[in-house]
Amino acid sequence: MELKGQVAIVTGAAQGLGEAIAARLLVEGAKVVFSDISPDGLTEVLGKYDLEFQDRIHIAQVDVTDESSVEHLMETTFNKFGKIDLLVSNAGILISGDTSSFDASEWRKVIEVNLVGYFLCAKHVAKYMIDKKRGNMIQINSKSGKVGSFKNSAYVASKFGGIGLTQSLALEFAPYGIRVNAICPGNLLDSPLWVDSLYEQYAKRWGISVEEVRKKYADQVPLGRGCTYTDVANTVVFLASERSSYITGQALGITGGEVMW
Repeated sequence: MELKGQVAIVTGAAQGLGEAIAARLLVEGAKVVFSDISPDGLTEVLGKYDLEFQDRIHIAQVDVTDESSVEHLMETTFNKFGKIDLLVSNAGILISGDTSSFDASEWRKVIEVNLVGYFLCAKHVAKYMIDKKRGNMIQINSKSGKVGSFKNSAYVASKFGGIGLTQSLALEFAPYGIRVNAICPGNLLDSPLWVDSLYEQYAKRWGISVEEVRKKYADQVPLGRGCTYTDVANTVVFLASERSSYITGQALGITGGEVMW
């Protein structure tokens, strides 16, 4: 119960990593707003956790690229719980492809969700934290925020930008007691993105089995395995706690040594 009494918002929380982070925050004692663009996903999430955490869970639909939607999310959370201690900006998308044929509207869409969405959430949560002279923002970034990625220009640009934004926000909000950090996970090899899509794509492209694709990526990691939701959630809890009270403006790599900085 390390975060008992805190009020947290997690964006992109209706599935995958976002759901895992939000659920872990509940276990650690926080009151958590699961926010996502998918109403069906939010309903499903509520069904999973409401019985056990009914007085500490709330769901809210949000489009992080729509400023009025983001502003409403912050107002709703404050009205429900009376404060906002923690923002976990997790909502994101990945669209990749050859630069020479990449549709500009798709490229902009990645930037809008991953970077502008983070900015809007930070902008509108800040006033609640400034009033308290205390707060915490964590962006879920990626190892692609530190190193280029093949045929992945939009995603990489959004994540590099996210680290720069994190550092700028940390400088701006430090006088108000607000800390801002980013977490940069490595490949989440058990996530839906990999299991439902990437393994098959890469296996077909390279003419090898799905098992060989997984081994190929795991072998790139000095610690010999992919990143897990638990690895990321552990780091979120650390950054959200008083144990990290002297850490701000950082991009923490959770990559098993695959990327070092």
